[in-house]
Amino acid sequence: MTVLQPEKSRFSTVETRKQTTLLILLLPATIWLLVFFVLPLIFVLVCSFLQRGTYGGINWIFTLDNYQRLISPLYWGVFWRSLQLATLTTVICLIIAYPLAFFIVTRPPRWRNILLGLVIIPFWTNFLVRTYAWIVILGNEGVVNSILQSLQLIDEPLNLLFTPLAVILGLIYGYLPFMILPLYATLERFNFTLIEAAQDLGANNFRSFWRVVFPLTKRGIIAGSILVFIPAVGAFITPDILGGAKTLMVGNLIQNQFLQARNWPFGSALSMILMAIILIPVLIYLQTPTED
Repeated sequence: MTVLQPEKSRFSTVETRKQTTLLILLLPATIWLLVFFVLPLIFVLVCSFLQRGTYGGINWIFTLDNYQRLISPLYWGVFWRSLQLATLTTVICLIIAYPLAFFIVTRPPRWRNILLGLVIIPFWTNFLVRTYAWIVILGNEGVVNSILQSLQLIDEPLNLLFTPLAVILGLIYGYLPFMILPLYATLERFNFTLIEAAQDLGANNFRSFWRVVFPLTKRGIIAGSILVFIPAVGAFITPDILGGAKTLMVGNLIQNQFLQARNWPFGSALSMILMAIILIPVLIYLQTPTED
């Protein structure tokens, strides 16, 4: 027993040093999260229960008026429109991204890297610039109307800009890579011999996909859907540029409360409700069991 005691002490010393090193490495990230995430979040939460000043700003008086004001059908209509557009954007992105990710995975490694590069290339350009590009595409004298008129399919330009359709197209274009990449990462680890086994047992292509491929890629589908839904439901640049005043989403409403109406408490209340809505898909993802 006395012989093993120094070894035990040396082992505990090594473990203590490892834990100390780990804490030191985690310290910068912890400070960053506290200063730039936790503290601002606490400020927004506290601000949502305060009163607006006469000329803007904050009066430190506790009130529930900001949340009671949200009961108005006007604001719930904005939330409902945002949820509809975000859900539709997510579904369309999934329909486009799943076969595209499947196609990329089944290509040779050389072509796979090239196709992935094409998916990532849009991130090299500023999101605001890419959104403004849709004005050139959807305008009355834009690319779409010019092509349709040159083919004599329409006599007058279609009203495509400043519509919900333009907002959906802009959201799909902006967030489609966020759906493709998680699906690609999931499908890359998929064992395609399972499809052959299912077909040998009599399953057709649809049953092979629904009973084999879909369950094993479910976490990738949910992860991609969350990465698209969360920024889409709170988007304000795309609806502001492509939707104009006709398509107001909750992100535009929050922006207006902070920058134009200078009603920080009500804008904070809107932000907290939006955050609560966003937490729902995140909790669903965390509760999804991991496939072996």
